[in-house]
Amino acid sequence: MSHKIAGAKNADLTELGRVRDRISFLYLEHAALNRQDSAITVTDRRGVVAVPAAMLAVLLLGPGVEVTHRAMELIGDSGASVVWVGERGVRQYAHGRALNHSAALLAAQARLVSNQRSRLAVARRMYQMRFPDTDVSKLSMAALRGKEGARVRQVYRDASAKTGVAWAGRTYDPDDFEAGTPINQALTAAHAALYGLAYSVIVALGASPGLGFVHTGHDLSFVYDFADLYKADVTIPIAFSVVATLVPGDDIGRKTRLAVRDAFVDGKLMLRMVADLKRVLGQTDAEREGDIVNLWDDKLGLQKFGVSYREFEDERGNRQ
Repeated sequence: MSHKIAGAKNADLTELGRVRDRISFLYLEHAALNRQDSAITVTDRRGVVAVPAAMLAVLLLGPGVEVTHRAMELIGDSGASVVWVGERGVRQYAHGRALNHSAALLAAQARLVSNQRSRLAVARRMYQMRFPDTDVSKLSMAALRGKEGARVRQVYRDASAKTGVAWAGRTYDPDDFEAGTPINQALTAAHAALYGLAYSVIVALGASPGLGFVHTGHDLSFVYDFADLYKADVTIPIAFSVVATLVPGDDIGRKTRLAVRDAFVDGKLMLRMVADLKRVLGQTDAEREGDIVNLWDDKLGLQKFGVSYREFEDERGNRQ
């Protein structure tokens, strides 16, 4: 006997749970996704579980996931974001629409990056996050780069001393992974995984991966900006630890990716990234839900959308 799947009325975005009340990120792999009423059903070898669609913020689909059109329809109606990723989020392959319909983060990012003064302020804010005990609000970009370079070199030296892994500098060929030393291979693999996670968080919240404040000219400029906030705490120590425990026959790339994957999950790095992204763009308290559409006007400011506007006369008496 066939099972009838009942349809549910599309939820208005104003009726959806606020982002803070949702499951921030749900990662799935080797499972089948379908729809049952207003819930997403997840089926794997252990059984079936139903997840209310309105409780999802970002759905990460890993290897081996099959998803039906009906499930995607519900996910889209619920305002959740979908990102197709590698194992435990260490790669980013594609993404659907952002979490909500507000362009607040994107608009803030575009505004900030388009003005030299505000762009410098955001760059300083990101460097300040790395130097919490030092005031960097008056430093130039050249001074900030020098200060950051000294910090990272010290991080490398400390990791080397702690693990016993020799360190002679960061050198690698992006086109030839195998040509690098073991520690440089591990760093490359670890940073690539971090870039994937940073990309996923950025696009899931509706910001642009290409509008960078420190890096520029690349479609992943902001990904590189954002990921740099976490290398000293996450990927550099992991890379050195992996190399310190290598045994003959180990696949450095795979072993590093697995170690970074575990850190992503155990350290709740994604939740930290969400808060940091809003902080960087000055939108910590600007969590907006719902369909917010206005018309732009060069003199009158934002005007209502969906209104039939009549003709009017400009300041010279010309009918418009």
